[in-house]
Amino acid sequence: MDVRQLRHFVAVADTLHFGRAAQTLGMTQPPLSQSIQALERELGADLFARTRRSVALTAFGADWLPQVRAALEAVERLPDGARRLRDGEAGRLDLSFVSTADYSVLPDLVRRYAALYPEVEIALTEATSDVQIAALTRGEGMAGVIIPPAGGPPATLDYRRLLVEPLVAAAPEVWIEDGRLPAAEGRLPVASMLAAPLIIFPWRSAPGFHDLVTGYYAAHGAQVRIAQEAIQMQTIIALVSAGMGVAFVPASMRNLARAGVVYLPLEGQAPMLETGLVSRRADTTPTLRRFLELASAPG
Repeated sequence: MDVRQLRHFVAVADTLHFGRAAQTLGMTQPPLSQSIQALERELGADLFARTRRSVALTAFGADWLPQVRAALEAVERLPDGARRLRDGEAGRLDLSFVSTADYSVLPDLVRRYAALYPEVEIALTEATSDVQIAALTRGEGMAGVIIPPAGGPPATLDYRRLLVEPLVAAAPEVWIEDGRLPAAEGRLPVASMLAAPLIIFPWRSAPGFHDLVTGYYAAHGAQVRIAQEAIQMQTIIALVSAGMGVAFVPASMRNLARAGVVYLPLEGQAPMLETGLVSRRADTTPTLRRFLELASAPG
């Protein structure tokens, strides 16, 4: 059967008259009757009970009619559905992100994108920068919010900067209160920060972040004393709260309130952390194209 036959069936069902149905369809009656007969032969059951004076739906025809109407309505929606998929107004967006982005650029990006394209399914996955870059290089996923490594991502990937922000100190509140970590006028002296045990991302997970922090120590002639490593910023903050050490965190992490943790700006020039969006250069998925356009536009 084909869509044409289904339309013929509905037209006759609506009029219960082959002549009027043929007129509605813009055809003559004999081809319409032949079309219905061919459909009935394919189905193996009569759709209409016919007499010389009347046409009526059989029980089978009446039961099948709602399904046919639904199918035709779905067919009529296909062109618009195809247009929305083509234009990136529907479909799926796979987006990965580092844990720090959850407190800075990610919520606003996702909120604005979802508001513009509510029919797009957004699949979010938290992952470290190294995992995201490796996945995209293998052809997996669509885009990721990362902390770029020194020199940037591989040349096979596209990258655009989203945010540059200073690092601040996350310190155990009790250390500030009892003077173990002296602070002056709401700022943490460089010497105090560099002398404390450090909690940081492992280099393999966030080489860009790790190099930025260790470079800060080197610039001040200090040795890094790593107390703990963790691959999620939330875990790092939890370890700070437990009094395991201090951490350099993006200024946007102040949005993560945690009992027992204080965030203090550093005296002098703080390290500046960049966060950006990476994607496969050859990926022309319409939903991704729309997301990249949004990410490049002013917020």
